[in-house]
Amino acid sequence: MSTATVPKSRQAPAGPRHRAAAHPSLALPPGAALGLIAAGALGVLGLWWMNTASVVGAAGWLTGAGRIAGLLAGYAAPVLLLLMARLPPVERGVGADRLARWHAYGGRWLVGLVTVHVLTVIWGYALTDGRGPVGEGVEIVFHYPDMLKATAGTLLMLGTGAVSARAARRRLSYETWYYLHLATYLAVALAFAHQLTTGADLGGGPGRAAWYALYFGTAALLGWFRLLRPWLLNRRHGLKVAEVRPEGPGVVSLFLSGRRLDELRAEPGQFFRLQFQAPGLRWAANPYSLSAPARPDFLRFTVKDLGGHSAAVAGLRPGTRVRAEGPYGAFTGRQQRQRKVLLLGVGVGITPLRALFETLPGEVTLVQRARRTEDVLFRAELADVARRRGAVVHELLGSREQVGDLGAALARLVPGLAEHEVYLCGPEAVAEEAVRALRAAGVRPGRIHRESFVF
Repeated sequence: MSTATVPKSRQAPAGPRHRAAAHPSLALPPGAALGLIAAGALGVLGLWWMNTASVVGAAGWLTGAGRIAGLLAGYAAPVLLLLMARLPPVERGVGADRLARWHAYGGRWLVGLVTVHVLTVIWGYALTDGRGPVGEGVEIVFHYPDMLKATAGTLLMLGTGAVSARAARRRLSYETWYYLHLATYLAVALAFAHQLTTGADLGGGPGRAAWYALYFGTAALLGWFRLLRPWLLNRRHGLKVAEVRPEGPGVVSLFLSGRRLDELRAEPGQFFRLQFQAPGLRWAANPYSLSAPARPDFLRFTVKDLGGHSAAVAGLRPGTRVRAEGPYGAFTGRQQRQRKVLLLGVGVGITPLRALFETLPGEVTLVQRARRTEDVLFRAELADVARRRGAVVHELLGSREQVGDLGAALARLVPGLAEHEVYLCGPEAVAEEAVRALRAAGVRPGRIHRESFVF
């Protein structure tokens, strides 16, 4: 464990209230984002309609269904990449947690559309040509332009979808899942050419131009926000590990020093993707939330041992260079609409709430849910912040059986629970359970802001 180089007095300095309001930035609301995606899908269906004279017979209906599925799959692939492209207005307005859920949901639809496209096109062509489906499939793969590459891309996409399924995902470390997921970029690139050479529905005018703009625009945005912008950010700010400090069993706080860190405009509740320039950690960027408001000279993150990458953080040495992407996320004070606020943190989910507890205005109550006393984090810090700002801190300890109904337990600790706005953070399954309990206790859905641990 590295020795302390960050003074204790800097652990939880008093921060400005509602700092986000001082730096208004463009944010795309979730409804507007979904509206744009839906409008694009309708435009894609319009392409098929304009370039299809008639549909006749079983072969025509099967082929038509295959072409529609193919067009929608071709549209969905770059849209899914854009959802995870770290576009600042989308990250601020929609939030990383919701984007991850949209991406996972859309990925399942993409796999389904690709499967329907392949099966119906082969079947429709087989009826037209008088062949069996297997023979027609072989003919298409080996004799149609760019179909070998498209087949490889399809297999990659289906394989990525299989490892991303919830049952398989639980068995993979974040790092393994991350590397396998990179195959989707290659899959989309391989499938692109056949959409132009065999996709008669794109036509030769505006439709084809729009398709080029969608794909090359997506590539440009990914290149800027995922590669070039983080590289420029790291050259400017020069982040390094200053200290690794134990906080509890398997939990450490990581202090990063750097230059002009206030220019990052990081807000309490946001996270960065950190890539440590140390053996075994160079090629994976994991998400970690700020556990204190950002300062001009240092950032603090708190990390729990949940796998290879997070476990290795405890052994980092001072001076280790860090490549950071961010700040990301909409789990910030921008969402606050009520004066009474409940911050509910489960386990290491207390991390972003610790930063929000110091900065959100109004009457704030923080409840930390943990199984054991030794699992409670930031006890002294939270008590100090509560004393300074007149807030309230509770610890809800014990197993599920010992705590009983979560909604009832919270109602006992937080008078007028139904009138509170709630910021909730914790593991995905626990967060879903907490949302159900809060709604049963009378909290309106629009007042529950959730951040769960999904990728």
